[in-house]
Amino acid sequence: MARPVGTITRGTTGVNRLRRADRWILAAHGHLLRTADRPLIVDLGYGASPVTTLELFQRLGGAQVVGIEIDPARVAVAKPYERPGLSFRLGGFELPVDRPPTLIRAFNVLRQYGEAEAWSYWELLTGKLASGGVLVEGTCSETGHRAVWAGLDREGPRTLTFSARFDAFERPSDLADRLPKTLIHRNVPGERIHTFLRDWDRAWAHAAPYENHGRRQRWLRATGLLAQDWPVFRHPPLGGRARWRLGELSVPWSCVAP
Repeated sequence: MARPVGTITRGTTGVNRLRRADRWILAAHGHLLRTADRPLIVDLGYGASPVTTLELFQRLGGAQVVGIEIDPARVAVAKPYERPGLSFRLGGFELPVDRPPTLIRAFNVLRQYGEAEAWSYWELLTGKLASGGVLVEGTCSETGHRAVWAGLDREGPRTLTFSARFDAFERPSDLADRLPKTLIHRNVPGERIHTFLRDWDRAWAHAAPYENHGRRQRWLRATGLLAQDWPVFRHPPLGGRARWRLGELSVPWSCVAP
């Protein structure tokens, strides 16, 4: 077997750490997974414990899920949890699977790479997707209370989603430390992501009186204000009040791209 492509990560994980992303996947791409022919879901770089892969398998309700890890010891730990429809394999960005995946989830995998490498791995992974398939790549805090992820198809990045518990930040720009590697170093004056976060903070400040009714109401008001100047998704499945109430906000990648 050829050496897996990539580098071993710290492997930090935990119960429900990726719940926010999984909830979004079901909302945004549930139809794709229900209608695809033999959909294959890959969880790339699940870490020292297979718990988040198990959770993804359970939340998807029976779709075939393959967890891939570059560390043989982690694969050995995960093997006893295999069951029909769920398996674990040694590998990396080359994706040792028998057919193109409909969905790839890769969280907290690319943070250790440089920006150019992150772009190249995006291209490698999206090139392996099935027709109509998606890559969900992002990072989250240790508890999963703050997360940012990009949604990509075979043509490249399409969306950027921010998700947070209402008590996990002081202002929206606090989520900047969870930006994808392709954006995190771009959060400087002159870059669109910096302007977006600046405007979001301003909207958050203007919405301060709504916190008397709870932080959710402040989030809803700030999102509405931001949507006056930015193409925030306003309708399902990526936007609208139902998504915003969960502490989510999604925008087209094009409006924040480097």
